[in-house]
Amino acid sequence: MQNLAEDSQGYHFNVMRRALDIIDGRGPSVSLDELASEMNMSPAHFQRVFSRWVGVSPKRYQQYLTLGHAKALLSERFTTLETAHASGLSGGGRLHDLFLRWEAMSPGDFARRGDGLTIFWGWFESPFGPALVMGTDKGLCGIGFASECTENEAMEDLRSRWPNATYQEAPDRLAPWVRGAFGQAKCDVPLFMIGAPFQIKVWEALMQIPSGHVTTYSEIAEFIGHPKAVRAVGTAVGRNPISYLIPCHRAMRKSGGLGGYHWGLPVKRSILAWESARAEA
Repeated sequence: MQNLAEDSQGYHFNVMRRALDIIDGRGPSVSLDELASEMNMSPAHFQRVFSRWVGVSPKRYQQYLTLGHAKALLSERFTTLETAHASGLSGGGRLHDLFLRWEAMSPGDFARRGDGLTIFWGWFESPFGPALVMGTDKGLCGIGFASECTENEAMEDLRSRWPNATYQEAPDRLAPWVRGAFGQAKCDVPLFMIGAPFQIKVWEALMQIPSGHVTTYSEIAEFIGHPKAVRAVGTAVGRNPISYLIPCHRAMRKSGGLGGYHWGLPVKRSILAWESARAEA
């Protein structure tokens, strides 16, 4: 597995993931000293790990990890997609200097389920645990996370989307794009969307949500011109193959619930917390 940063991002994520479990079990009032003690770390070391990973103190970061953070995001950072699109808020921003460009596979090509397509793959350390990354000559087509499942399960999941493709392990070929995707380099990150036309409409709508903000499934349905198709939108969000870069984690229920997340709700909460903290750092 390739590690694209000087420090192990996987180690930082595992510390955060354990902290999330403790906060859920004992409440957000748990102190820095208590958290550090639970993880057999000194408070100073614990603080350094968090600050290096996310850019804020553990105490501040705890606020973003709490179960109530989703409702706070909806009330404070809700994005109307029409406005975001018109004002050019999507893409890049303070969170990470990404330069995303994308194109979609034609419906006819999609119907062939990857036949004739060569997909390169590799495992990488990411800020959110082990990441399986896939791509074609045209750009990244898949990112999955394996912190809540096995690596074999993640591989089977992504490969099942395009069962007729030819798969070739080639992490070195993908590494420059992955560095750009996770903020280790500033470069164009091309995306190649492989999906049905309705799914691609939903994924393109997700790309309009600014970093550090969220929207709702119903807002996405309105934006793509199918206001009654909220359930279908939710299904399309869940089938997004390029996690994090097509930010399905920023879609929530209107009630303030997190909704689902294909790679596990702890990962969704972690990404939202990480983005919120970095946006305010």
